[in-house]
Amino acid sequence: MSRRKKKGRDDDHINEAWLLPYADILTLLLALFIVLFASSSVDAQKLKELSKVFNGIFVSGSGVLNYTKPAPQDSNNINEGEKNQVTAPQTQQNTDKLKQLQNQDKEELQELQAKVNVYIKEKKLEGKFATSLTDEGLLLTIRDNVLFNSGSAEIRHDDIQTAKELANLLVMDPPRNILISGHTDNVPIHNANFQSNWELSVMRALNFMEIILENKQLDPKYFSVKGYGEFKPIASNSTAEGRAKNRRVEVLIMPRVKVTKQ
Repeated sequence: MSRRKKKGRDDDHINEAWLLPYADILTLLLALFIVLFASSSVDAQKLKELSKVFNGIFVSGSGVLNYTKPAPQDSNNINEGEKNQVTAPQTQQNTDKLKQLQNQDKEELQELQAKVNVYIKEKKLEGKFATSLTDEGLLLTIRDNVLFNSGSAEIRHDDIQTAKELANLLVMDPPRNILISGHTDNVPIHNANFQSNWELSVMRALNFMEIILENKQLDPKYFSVKGYGEFKPIASNSTAEGRAKNRRVEVLIMPRVKVTKQ
């Protein structure tokens, strides 16, 4: 009889072994909620640190409360905001330096423009030569009747000296890139030498460049040619005066520092 009573007392005793896995589950849930909360934040650095915590909990079995905080990052590894604060003055400094170089470059082109204008005045070529200073560089416009006969791409013998004198004005130290382009009006060409205004414009630019490059102080690698035909007019082709303006050769002296538009 006494043995039955003792067995009854053992049955009434509550088994508390379930508390350990229950506590581990709570710990893991807490870690999960922390990670989910951190994932909603845009702070990548904090997310990275909490990811380390979460990984450590699963790998080592440590609880959240007794997990050691990760060592602080090296002071050289600054976040994006700090990077912006550091590089901003440098960016401003580079911008100021670029503007200074652009201003110096523009002043050099203005001096060159003044020399060309003096030459035009001395040779009494007003109306046949013109200069303009733009963001693309210093543009020298030469009317076609200064150098060529109508429908011809060969520079007239009497005008070769004019081209050579212009070549002297293009000698610069350091040199600049120079683009020589040919242009025509929209009247179709009628001769056996050229099939189109394209060909005429290209050959005029090329022949002019060859005369220019007879000056041994000029380096050919800085020169290039283009032919635009009738497709870049500067005046209306509906009048004889407008067509005369469109028939031209242009010499573009480019900046050394590219102008950046805001």
